[in-house]
Amino acid sequence: MRIVFMGTPDYAAASLQALLDAGYEVVGVFTQPDKPKGRSGKVIAPPVKTLAQQHGIPVYQPRRIRGEGVETLRALAPDLCVTAAFGQILSQEILDIPRLGTVNVHASLLPGYRGSSPVHWAIINGESKTGITTMMTDAGIDTGDILLQAETRILPGETAGELIQRLAAIGAELLIDTVKAMEKGNCPRAPQDESQMSYYPLLTRELGRIDWRAPAREIVNRIHGLNPWPSAFSASPWGQLKLHRAEETAGSGMPGEILLASPKEGLVIAGGEGAVRIISMQAPGGKAMAPEDFLRGHPLPAGAGHMNGEA
Repeated sequence: MRIVFMGTPDYAAASLQALLDAGYEVVGVFTQPDKPKGRSGKVIAPPVKTLAQQHGIPVYQPRRIRGEGVETLRALAPDLCVTAAFGQILSQEILDIPRLGTVNVHASLLPGYRGSSPVHWAIINGESKTGITTMMTDAGIDTGDILLQAETRILPGETAGELIQRLAAIGAELLIDTVKAMEKGNCPRAPQDESQMSYYPLLTRELGRIDWRAPAREIVNRIHGLNPWPSAFSASPWGQLKLHRAEETAGSGMPGEILLASPKEGLVIAGGEGAVRIISMQAPGGKAMAPEDFLRGHPLPAGAGHMNGEA
């Protein structure tokens, strides 16, 4: 079976590695163009490209596969295409090329959480479980028929980055089960129940702005759901802080009121209901650290007792 793989980040690389480990013939890989990263602006290759090159697989990086990639894909003559976090929408012209169609490894239990950031939104919304769906790609956004699914619990305090890493391994295993079932001709296939559909949009930096009027649990979920990107943040007496990890705790006060700022006991802030204990934070120009470590050298300024910097 000739397979063309389309994916970009580490999540996708796990599925590509699984195909290679299982002995499948991957005749080409499509991934997003290299991009500058970090303050240095150094151009970095996507993880899928790096892995493909290590195995001598031809790599193609069209800015728009539905335009400049059509003839390239047709020349590869794939029996099956596999996508995982590719980052581009496939046209019907693309979908018509592989003989067996295109399988997508999606990080939610469809039809819930369609869209490009299902893991982040599941945590932000306080879900207790999520999973992987392999599905047949059609011209819609995550609307194709469901093939196989695997469910997993969202662990207490788990960040989006940590959950994506776990789901990558689950997805890789489920993909192999799916392809094997397709080879045997006995892979389940069922249309999605549109009455159970939910869709969530792209992440933006502004989503990270903490509204301290929200209940503490919602604030904690947002902090974890946006870790590592785009990251939750808040104004504070020390400037704008990035908030990476937190937990609910007892306490009450005006929303955003700093209830505790101690090198021994840490940083606790009042929410609309309950309070939030910050576990990991990052000051401007600094690195992520525990609030206790930060407060040893940056005590709460006199008269400042609120996360907007006011008394």
